[in-house]
Amino acid sequence: MSHYLEFEKPLEELQMRLQELQRLGGPEEELQALRQELLGLRQRLYSNLSPWQKCLVARHPERPQCLQYISLLGEDFLELHGDRRYGDDPAVIGGLMSLEGQTVMVLGQQKGRTLKERLARNFGQPHPEGYRKALRLMRLAERFGKPVITLVDTPGAYPGVGAEERGQAEAIATNLQEMSRLRVPIVSVIIGEGGSGGALALAVADRLYMMEHAVFSVISPEGCAAILWRRPEQPVGQKEFAQAAQNLKLTAQELKGFGLIDGIIAEPPGGAHADPEAAAQALKGALLQALRELKDKPHQELLRQRYEKLRAIRGFATEG
Repeated sequence: MSHYLEFEKPLEELQMRLQELQRLGGPEEELQALRQELLGLRQRLYSNLSPWQKCLVARHPERPQCLQYISLLGEDFLELHGDRRYGDDPAVIGGLMSLEGQTVMVLGQQKGRTLKERLARNFGQPHPEGYRKALRLMRLAERFGKPVITLVDTPGAYPGVGAEERGQAEAIATNLQEMSRLRVPIVSVIIGEGGSGGALALAVADRLYMMEHAVFSVISPEGCAAILWRRPEQPVGQKEFAQAAQNLKLTAQELKGFGLIDGIIAEPPGGAHADPEAAAQALKGALLQALRELKDKPHQELLRQRYEKLRAIRGFATEG
């Protein structure tokens, strides 16, 4: 790791000590003791994260993204481009992949690593042509009877003027409608940020999972705090962001408690960015299990269960 969040600073100090000892060729017993101490510290730090800290982890610049997961999950990925109406949106990745010998259509958002790539991919904020590309590929998967896997990681759909002029809201709404009646299994995983309708447009599924430290919300904590507490004489900051994150109930654990997601995929100690290969193996296991459960269901039964699952999302409670 080269980037550490504020609450991860103790990890950075211990990691530097370990690297220095390795450089000097220190005794193996001492190196092993430091490794164990580092592992224990990661487990302690990540066992009790606040909702705001989970937001920061979900956005970690070294967290595995869609393309990295694809390279670790399967083989022979063939990326497909374009919506056949306007153009190709680099923020949305899509294509065919072999997953343990089974051909699947995999889709997701890619935020990018370097500044150049982030600009090219619009920081993972899709335009309407990105959602229409995703829909074209899902329909292609349906035509050939291939399951659909979506890896969701976006702060939200791009809200620019051009995107609105090209029908951003309509593109999202169409995806919601069409995914609800797609005649092949759909498995969706929130791998990082799940922001508003931009995430929902790829998350209508038979199985919806979240990585352990992912977040899924109608609005970001910063956006929520700005709406609720911004005053000309009192700018919002970390305190308000943390309060908004607490109130939004956006963590995987909270959403599982509400019954809005089907499961949580465990991350390695220190988060997925600490060990992307281990995170990918956990994700792969969840995907294979879901596909085994869904692959033999008749189309009508699949659609009926998906409809009932979506209709069940309607209750809420108030305090006081």
